[in-house]
Amino acid sequence: MKVRSKWFAGLAAVAAVGVVAGCGTSNSSSSTQNAATSNTSQQAASVAKVTLTETGSSLLYPLFNAQWIPAYHKLHPDVEMTAASTGSGTGISDAIAGTVDIGASDAYMADAQIQQHPDMLNIPVAISAQQIMYNLPGVKGHLHLNGQVLAEIYEGKIQYWDDAKIKAINPGVKLPHQIIKPVVRSDGSGDTFLFTQYLSKSSAEWNQNYGFGTTISWPGLQTEIGAKGNQGVVAALSKTAYSVGYVGISWLDKAVQQGLGYAALENKSGSYVLPTSASIQAAAQQGVKNVPADERISLIDEPGANSYPIINFEYVIVKDDQPNAAKADALKTFLEWAINPSQGNSAKFLTPVHFLPLPTSVHAKSEAQIQKIKG
Repeated sequence: MKVRSKWFAGLAAVAAVGVVAGCGTSNSSSSTQNAATSNTSQQAASVAKVTLTETGSSLLYPLFNAQWIPAYHKLHPDVEMTAASTGSGTGISDAIAGTVDIGASDAYMADAQIQQHPDMLNIPVAISAQQIMYNLPGVKGHLHLNGQVLAEIYEGKIQYWDDAKIKAINPGVKLPHQIIKPVVRSDGSGDTFLFTQYLSKSSAEWNQNYGFGTTISWPGLQTEIGAKGNQGVVAALSKTAYSVGYVGISWLDKAVQQGLGYAALENKSGSYVLPTSASIQAAAQQGVKNVPADERISLIDEPGANSYPIINFEYVIVKDDQPNAAKADALKTFLEWAINPSQGNSAKFLTPVHFLPLPTSVHAKSEAQIQKIKG
């Protein structure tokens, strides 16, 4: 059964605006005192608090929660920000429903969704990647895996780790005769969107039968394990020997600390490459040549011998028309800070989560989209 690809996006704004009342100083003249009080109150009103709420991508969550929000609040104490790791699907649907200001997503909005919600902006804020991780006791180093083999694993056609097709691309590696236990995201997920795009580009049969999206109808294997969020996938892999799953790169360090391995993936040129800064950058340099003005584009399986095949833009999805000028200004100021190469897009913030900054040409397109935000 062919399943249509689907993913969702959007944004809504909710704000809490507080006014701090001021008081004037004593004066021998009551009229002067009243004037001073009035002026102070007006000044206090001009520094009203604004709240920005974000939900969505568990891949973006470590950047928002641990890096950006604490640093930005120190610079702008009048802006309160919250973030929640709910998965790209939930984050985008929350944004469409109007319950959050920022929908964080690894997936861009589809053409049909843009037609339904033409007021939504898809704004890249960084470049990330995804690795394929596994729990294989006794196997050292990085296995070689490719999209065709992974598609057949998730379809149930390849059931054991020592299958001939896996052995053929891993000569000299002693693989166990153990059943493979594939882990999938149980929530709407940008990581699922990326992983199933890679499978669809690698396997015509997968593309025909399952397609790609933030949610899909998985084959439903008895060995399949569902998990919520990247944190859930890492936990499932860690406690399940002989499992395999897809994990956003911001969770790479935590996964490795728990003893998980990750694969060198076959790219479009037939090379097997690891998700390093150099290989992610190589793929990005190819992909950014084709970025449209609205920045909705797939960066999966870019050409180049050194290109890592699963990279993507990390998107914030916001409404171009905000409920008021204060919210619009706060949102624009934050996003401009986030994509600034000397501020939020600097190595200080991106390196801890293995993200890369936006290339100059993409930065300009994101800046142009941010300027469309009004209130």
